[in-house]
Amino acid sequence: MIEAIVSGTVALFTAVVALHSRINTRISEVDSRIDRVELRIAEKYVQREELSSALQKMEDHMIRIENKLDQIVLRNG
Repeated sequence: MIEAIVSGTVALFTAVVALHSRINTRISEVDSRIDRVELRIAEKYVQREELSSALQKMEDHMIRIENKLDQIVLRNG
């Protein structure tokens, strides 16, 4: 009788460990998938302030180029 109880306990313990392992694996997979989605969003997402700042810098450079071209035209004209 004790052998049956020990065998049953070992089998139950093994089943619980196997189930725990599978659940842990699934949680790890879901976690890594969420991390990949977060990374993709972070790579493609630009904050409004950053975009505005970059566009302002580009506009400032374009204005400087226009001014230099105007000076060249005025000198040669």
